Amino acid sequence: MHLVWLLAWRFRSDKRQNGFISFISASSTFGIGLGCFVLIVLLSVMNGFERELKDKLLSVIPHAEFKSVYPEGIENWQQEVNLLRKHPEVTFVEPYIKATGMLQKGNKMKAVEVTGLNMEFAELGILPSLVEEEQWQQFKADHNAVLLGAGVIEKLGLRVGDRVQILLPQLSSDLSLSAPKTLNLHVIGSIDLRGELSNHIGFIHMSLAAEAQNIENGAQGIRLRYRDPFTAPKLTREIGFELRPEVYMSNWTISDGNLYQDIQLVRAVVYLALTLVIAVACFNIVSTLVMAVNEKKSEIAMLKSMGAKNGLIVFVFMLQGTFNGLIGTAFGVLLGVFMALNLANIASIIEHLLGVQFLSGDIYFIDFLPSELRWHEVYMTASIAVLLSILATLYPAFKAARINPAKVLGH
Repeated sequence: MHLVWLLAWRFRSDKRQNGFISFISASSTFGIGLGCFVLIVLLSVMNGFERELKDKLLSVIPHAEFKSVYPEGIENWQQEVNLLRKHPEVTFVEPYIKATGMLQKGNKMKAVEVTGLNMEFAELGILPSLVEEEQWQQFKADHNAVLLGAGVIEKLGLRVGDRVQILLPQLSSDLSLSAPKTLNLHVIGSIDLRGELSNHIGFIHMSLAAEAQNIENGAQGIRLRYRDPFTAPKLTREIGFELRPEVYMSNWTISDGNLYQDIQLVRAVVYLALTLVIAVACFNIVSTLVMAVNEKKSEIAMLKSMGAKNGLIVFVFMLQGTFNGLIGTAFGVLLGVFMALNLANIASIIEHLLGVQFLSGDIYFIDFLPSELRWHEVYMTASIAVLLSILATLYPAFKAARINPAKVLGH
C-alpha cells in the first residue's frame, strides 16, 4: 500500500508533466472546491431562512384555524377550547373573530383585517410581548381599543391616541350587502411584525367584534399553535375531524406558506444544480488522468514488466485522481463552513461598505441575511464530492491497467 501512495504522489507531482495536464488538474480541483463552498453556503442560508420563519413569523401567526360554517359561530366553544388544550402537540389555544373592513382616518382609507381577541386567552399568548406593558393594559381596559400593524399606522399617518373608524361590510337575510357597520376605535399602540403582515393587521376586543358581526355564540372560530409548526397540515386535519362542531379547517401553510414552499424549492434546485457543478468538475479528472496515462505509458509498461499487478496500477491512478477530489473538497468545505458560520457579520460589513441593504424589513420579515450550518449537510456534500471524484478515476485507471508492456517497450 505504501508503494501505491508513493507512485501516485510521484506521478502527480512529476515536474516533467505536461503544462496543459497540470492546468486541467488544477481546474478540476478548483471546480470541486468552488461547488462544495457555494453549496454549503447556500444551504446554510436556506436553513437560516427556515429557522427565522419558524422563530419569528410562525411564533406570531396561528398555526391552525377552525372557523364555524354557521354565521352564528361555534356553540359551546369553551368546551372545545378546553379539549384542545389537552392535546399533547398543542401549545396555545384561543377563540377569535376575524373581519375585513376599511379603516378610515379623515379622507384616508386602508383595508385591514381585524381579529377580535378574548383578553383572558390573549394574555397567555405572544401578543402582550409585542407591545409596551402600559399599552397592553390600556388595550385590555378599553372596550373600543385597537392595536394596529406598524404599516397601517404609517400608511394612514396615525399616532397613538388617535380616533379612527372602521367600516365592516354586512350581509342581509338574502345574502346581499347592506349598509356597513361603523365602529369608532381608539388607537392604543402599534405592532411591528415585519414584512407585509404589518401592513394590514389589527386587533380589537372579541366582544366588540361579535356585536359588529352578529355572532351570537361569541366566537367565530378557534385558532391554535403547535409545538412543531411544520406538522400543521397533518395535525390540523386530524384535530378538525375530531371536533364536534362543523368547521372550515385552515393552517399556516395555506395562508402564509408560500415563503416556506419557496425555501424548499430553492433548496432542492440549489442542491441539484451545484451537485451537477461538482460532477462536471469531477469529469475534468477523467480528462486529466486519460492524458496522464497516455503520457506515462512507458513508466506503466516498465512497472508491469517488473511484476506490478493490474490491481496496483488501477489503485495508483485512482489514488492520483482522488487527490484532486480530496484537496478540492477539503478547501471548499473549510471555506464554506467558515463563511456559513460568519455570514451575517460578513454580509453586514459588505452592506456598510457598499451602502446597500440586502433584505429590507419593510418587505421581508427579517432585515439581515440569516445562516444556520447543519453538519449533516456538510458531511453529505463532502461525501458526494469525494464519491464522484473516485468514480471519475475508474475509466482512466482501468485504461492504464490494460496497457501492454510489449507493445509500448517494443517501439
